Amino acid sequence: MSRIGKQPIPIPDKVKVDIQGTTVSVEGPKGKVSKTFAPVVKIERKENSVVVSATDETRFSRAMYGTARSVIAGMVKGVSVGYLKELEIQGVGFKANLKGKQLDLALGYSHPILHHIPDGIKITVTDQTKLKIEGADKQLVGQVTAEIRAYYPPEPYKGKGVRIVGEHAERVRRKEGKTVA
Repeated sequence: MSRIGKQPIPIPDKVKVDIQGTTVSVEGPKGKVSKTFAPVVKIERKENSVVVSATDETRFSRAMYGTARSVIAGMVKGVSVGYLKELEIQGVGFKANLKGKQLDLALGYSHPILHHIPDGIKITVTDQTKLKIEGADKQLVGQVTAEIRAYYPPEPYKGKGVRIVGEHAERVRRKEGKTVA
């Protein structure tokens, strides 16, 4: 049994939770998030908390109720506090600008890269090289961050590219260039 799944999820004062079967909608000051879960979990509201339990004793049901509890807790945190990822662009001539609902990236290619910003995501560009990606949905913030980073991941020789701030050095391993003997 999941130790995390047994814990109730406290609901802050400014957050509204609506449960319709296995669909949970959470609304708060930072936005609104809705998710549908597998029918093997039972989600119910008790006073100022949400309780998730397994409907039967199958392996899948026991695995999913801890996951569902964790996702709902993330939804509550997202609409009350929000999620933030920061990106940094390194390289000569590499920059980013906002054009309405699109992010314009100049990453050394022969053409500009236009990335559509989905609803529920707010991107802020400072110094043309630093991006802040904010939103209420943790999965969506991470997905947009990964998509932008994938346009030009940090390369191992000069370190040019789009990197996540605080990214471990193991993910961006620097290599030594060729030397003349």
